Formats: sequence, structure tokens, C-alpha cells
Amino acid sequence: MTGNIRVGVDIGGTFTDIVVYREDAPMRLLKLPTTRKDPSLAVLKAIEILAAEHDLPAREITRFVHGTTVATNAVLERKGARTGLITTTGFRDVLEIGRQMRHQLYDLALVPETPVFLAPRSLRKEVSERVDSHGHIVTPLDEDAVVAAADDLVAGGVEAICVVFLFSFLEPAHERRTRELIAERHPDIFVSLSSEVDPTFREYERTVVTAFDAYVKPVVDRYLANLDEGLRAVEVPAPLQIMQSRGGLAGSLTARQRPVRMFLSGPAAGVIGARIIGSKAGMQDLITVDVGGTSSDIALIQNGEPALRSESLIDGFPVRVPTVDVNSIGAGGGSIAWIDSAGGLRVGPHSAGAEPGPACYGRGGTQPTVTDASVVLGYLDPDHFAGGTLTLRPDLARTAVKEVIARPLGLSIEAAALGIHRIVNTQMAEGIRYVSVKRGYDPRRFALLPLGGAGPLHACALAEELSMTTILVPRYPGVLSASGLLAAPLEHEVTTAFPHHVAQATLAEVRAVLDSLDARCSGLMASEAVATSDVEIQYFADLCYEGQGYHLEVALDLDSPDPFKSMAQEFLVTHDRVYGYAPVAPIRFVNLRSVHRVVGLAEIDTDGWLAGNAKAVARVAPIILPDRLEPVNATIYERTSLAVDAVVSGPAIVEQADTTTLITPGWNGTIDHYGNLVVTRNSL
Repeated sequence: MTGNIRVGVDIGGTFTDIVVYREDAPMRLLKLPTTRKDPSLAVLKAIEILAAEHDLPAREITRFVHGTTVATNAVLERKGARTGLITTTGFRDVLEIGRQMRHQLYDLALVPETPVFLAPRSLRKEVSERVDSHGHIVTPLDEDAVVAAADDLVAGGVEAICVVFLFSFLEPAHERRTRELIAERHPDIFVSLSSEVDPTFREYERTVVTAFDAYVKPVVDRYLANLDEGLRAVEVPAPLQIMQSRGGLAGSLTARQRPVRMFLSGPAAGVIGARIIGSKAGMQDLITVDVGGTSSDIALIQNGEPALRSESLIDGFPVRVPTVDVNSIGAGGGSIAWIDSAGGLRVGPHSAGAEPGPACYGRGGTQPTVTDASVVLGYLDPDHFAGGTLTLRPDLARTAVKEVIARPLGLSIEAAALGIHRIVNTQMAEGIRYVSVKRGYDPRRFALLPLGGAGPLHACALAEELSMTTILVPRYPGVLSASGLLAAPLEHEVTTAFPHHVAQATLAEVRAVLDSLDARCSGLMASEAVATSDVEIQYFADLCYEGQGYHLEVALDLDSPDPFKSMAQEFLVTHDRVYGYAPVAPIRFVNLRSVHRVVGLAEIDTDGWLAGNAKAVARVAPIILPDRLEPVNATIYERTSLAVDAVVSGPAIVEQADTTTLITPGWNGTIDHYGNLVVTRNSL
């Protein structure tokens, strides 16, 4: 069998997941430890393994799709580029002033709550220029001041410069000329313009996201350039495609030009995969919980569509880029359990990661983690973890839990391990409430879809906490994010400010703006060699009431009989759901948005399920459950050997190469036609 090999690679904090599809062949999956110093090394190692052990040569790869946390990690670890800022006279300190909001009101030692590290004051320069609130130039750009500012910043050692001028989202001429001047004198300096990164109002947020774009641009550029070169060196002919935070793919070159859109791209891929799995299983309303080694990423899907938001938080700072509405919390399998100064048990947000990893990995870790607690409780079999590729050390897990948690608190090792699980489950349940109850959704109306290496292990506990009655465990939940990459559409989105009253705007004005956005999207698609006939186009508008500070996104259908009327009606419905009321009052446009999409192939393995020939029941083993005084015997099943309509009743554990599913008493699981494990709660 040759040709048409499709590869999806998702790099997480602990493991790098690889899925491979080839026509007329079963899906193959790999999990390798993430190489934190250079994540591309694990990717290239996987390609070697595919060729040497699975007869999948690199030269026959026709699609190569990648989700990466490189941009996010550069911020979290403060390893971005030294960055300078050029701005309008009088606005040098916008980045430092922020919104005058302080979350830690009573701390004696105050620390900055704005991302000053992006561009310290010595690296922020002012130049004379001014555009007014209507987009009219009232003060010409002082080009000599721009040259002097750029020279000073480069002399100060900056690799990147962000340019943020007042009202440049209405008239970008000054920012564009500034970039030309910098390029003439310093062609190796990376430049980010606010009029391209975030052409919308709110000066602080626009400054922050543009500074973030410049801060990570050299890091992302080097990483993707190295990966491109590495793929060419091993003769991979497929172009490198990168997942973006909104849930669509972009070519490597485009991603390098707009790196800020790579934040939270990995979790977005998991949501895309979950949407397809849920649709096949007849479940359109889902809450997804992606539990990896470092974090839990939680999202909501309604009517088969993931919820989106216009702004997310990275390390507590606002980053205004469109993204799948994922709530990320520091609660994963590698999250470290510890005791605070008041003697309380805490879990996370710090993680053991892949190096050294949980204590049970035997790689030098000594701090107890959630994974160590799972081993103590009997949920993970030391000889069958990760398909047997990693043998766990229960003795080291017990020692870590005992020395750090159990002994100081006067608990047994098992009680301490149960406490660790209870706390991390409570944290994840609160994360689910954040994307559901806080957004006006009742989680009881949704099915819970766990994914990631540890998601199915916690699913029953989370469902019970939230009174949910259905759990959908995909066929391969541990690598669903990697599979979701291959199912994601190629997509480009462009937004611009449009500050007009809905009642006063004309359809011709809106069409003219959308035409200009379409031209920019088409240019991005052309750079990906995509034919215009293959592109689907959607329009959206950000709306708010007159005088309201924040807006909501609604669809804008120009083909409807009265586009503005239907748009306004959708705004009222959305506002009522989110805020609990929707008065009839004047509405304003804030932004207009064009989204061009080439629908991806649903390349997740959802063909009819065929069970293996081995015995489905592997063994019986004791496990420890909450509120039980003694261990109980659980039946251990091999997932690949469970036939369609097979029933698994708790207490039970279902093992497979990429994850472990815990089914507690009161829950029953059934294998459906697609190989999903549908777990439902017994009638009370």
C-alpha cells in the first residue's frame, strides 16, 4: 500500500500525540514524550518510527497537520523576543496603565497586573502623529521620529517591534508607513501592526494583543522554519498546516505572519474532533473535557457548533483573538498535590510535565501528582499504561503520596489519594460550570465527552457532580486532538471596526466593508493555493446596545430578506441567554467579520466498529472508590475486544493504548456501532 498518508500531530505539555490515516488501512497512533527544549524533535522522531516500524514512509505523506503550544509556552515561560513599542505621543504607558482593575486588592506587595514584560518602559517610544475618531489624519506622521525610535530600539537589542497608533483601525496609513521605514533600515526586525493584528477599538486590549504578536513572532518563526526544514530533510512532500485558535487551519507561512492566532490551538483541535464524534453518535449538545498531563481544557458545543469568543486570557492577560471558547485550568494528570501554609490540600496548577513527570514514571520525580494518586487507587495498571510503552512504579507513587500528603495530614495513603482526586475533580467541575452555567446553559442537558489521556478516568465523577446522565467516550479519546487536526477546515478570518448605528447604516455600506474583508481573505486563500470555488463564506457582526461596554457576535446573512432585522433578532435572543434580559433599545455595530473556509475532510476513524479477537475481560483487580471503607473488585476490560452492544457495568475499568476509562457503580457503558463507549447513569 502506498501514498495518501495523512498525519496529525498534537504537542502537549507531557506527550506528543500522532495519528496516521491511510486508505484501506487501520488508523495508527503514537504517543511520545514531548521534547520541551525543541518540540519539533519529537515530531521528527515520530516520522522515523512510522517509516521504520509501520511501513509508512515520509515521502508518501500527503497531509501534515500540526497543533502546537509553542506560542503559548513562550508567554508562560517568558521566553519570547525582546520587544519594543512605537506609539502615538501621549500613549506610551497604555500597556502599563491597563484598565485600572486589580484582582488582589488586599495584597501588601503589589505586582503589575498588566503585561509590562512585553515591552518595558525603556523600550516604548512615542512619535508625533494623530488620526481622529472618524479616521481623518489630523497630524502627519513624523518620519524622522519613527527612524530615530526604531534606531534606539534596535540599539537596545530588540528583535521585534509592535506599532500601535491611535485610531489606526480606521486609518492604517501611518502604521503601514512606519513598517516601511523600519524595514528600510532594519530588515531583520520583526514588525507587528495593530491595524492588521487587531483592527478594532479599545486601546489597551489592542496594544496588548499586538505586543503579544510581536513578542512570540520570532520564536514561532524559528520553530516553524526549523520544522519546515526538518520535514523537507526527511522528504515529506506535504505542506505544513497549523491549527489556529478559532478552530481552522492555516499554512505555515501564514501562521508565521500571524502567530498570535496560534494561542490555544491544541485545545481547539480537540473540540473539532469532539464535534464530529458527537454528530456521528447523534449527540449535538456536548461539554468536552480534555484532560492532559498539564491542564484540563473545557468547552461547550451546542447544536453541533463549538462556542466561540472574541477574547481569551493567556497567563491572566487579555488576548483579543477569535478562539474556540475553551476554559483551561491547571488540573491534569501531572498536576502536583501540595499542602498550603494553612495546612490545606491543594492540587496544581504546577505540573510535573514530561520531565521528570509523576513519581510513578521513575524518572526522578518526587512530588505526588494526580497520576500517582490514580496508581495508588488502582485505576491505572502499572504494566498496561500507555499501551505498555511505559511501566509505572507503584512503590514510588505510594512513597510520594505518603511523604508529602498523607503523613503531614495524618491520613492513610489511600485517603490522601482519594483527597487528591476529589480536589482535582471539583476543580474540573467548576471549570465546566464556567463554560455552561455562567454562559446561560444547563449542563444537565448536555452529554459529557471526555478526551485526552486522563479525561475518561474522571468522567463519571464529573458527571455525578454536575447531575449529567450521559457520557460519550470516543473510540480513541487520548489522541482525539490529533485526529481533530485532520478534520479541521482550512480557514481565514479578517475583522475590522465598523462603528455605526444599525438604524443609520445602509446595506451598501456594510457590503462595501465586507467586500474589502473578502479581498484580504481571498489573498490568504490564494497563498494556500486554494481555488475560489472551494471556499465557503460566512459573515458575522459584533453588536451592542448604545452605551454598552461589551458586545456579542451574531451571524449576518446578507441573503435573507431583511439582513439587519434578522441580525437584530438574533442579538436579542443571544443577549437574553447570556445576560437574562434583552430590552428593545437602539443597537450599534462594533465590528464586521468575514470568515472564509474550506471544509476539511472528516478524517476521524468513525467507520463501523469491529472488535478484536482477544478476550474482552482481561482480569479482575481491587480498586478504591470514594465513600467505601474497603477496596472493591473491578472488572478490567480490553477496549479493542469489546463488541458492538457489549455492556460494561461499574465498578469497571476499560483499558486501551491511549487512555483508561473508569466506570463507577451506578453507571453502565455500551459500545455503539462506531465503537464509542456510551456510559449512562442507572435510574435512581
